[in-house]
Amino acid sequence: MKDPVPDGSAATDLVAFAVQLRRMNGEINRLVHAFAAGHELHATDVQALGAILDAQEPMTPGRLRAHLGLTSGAVTACLDRLERAGHIRRSRESQDRRVVHLHYEASARAAARAFFQPLAVATESARGRFSAEELAVVLRFLTALNEELAE
Repeated sequence: MKDPVPDGSAATDLVAFAVQLRRMNGEINRLVHAFAAGHELHATDVQALGAILDAQEPMTPGRLRAHLGLTSGAVTACLDRLERAGHIRRSRESQDRRVVHLHYEASARAAARAFFQPLAVATESARGRFSAEELAVVLRFLTALNEELAE
């Protein structure tokens, strides 16, 4: 059952935002857990994959540890699982051979794309209900919210 679209001041009510963000988070978590189970991974492993994929600079185990809030040992175990499953590879590409870069493997990208296709379809369907101007505002809001949460 779809919720009615709030109008007036209800559209900007903090409680309405909280409810919808929780619902979206729950749906995404459900998908993440299903993907993790289907690939013999932990949900945290899937979060790590997302962080590696979305990183704006080469991801390292240290940056991943800080991003996920895990211990060094937990990150090592996570990376070991991801590497064994063929989702990532580690490389030493800099002059400093101690620095390890993490790379998302193309085959893993294809597996994730196939699994998460229903999410892409749902996203495109929802986007179709809004004008380009409205979508620009939504994207600006989500970007600002993510920046605030990262702080």
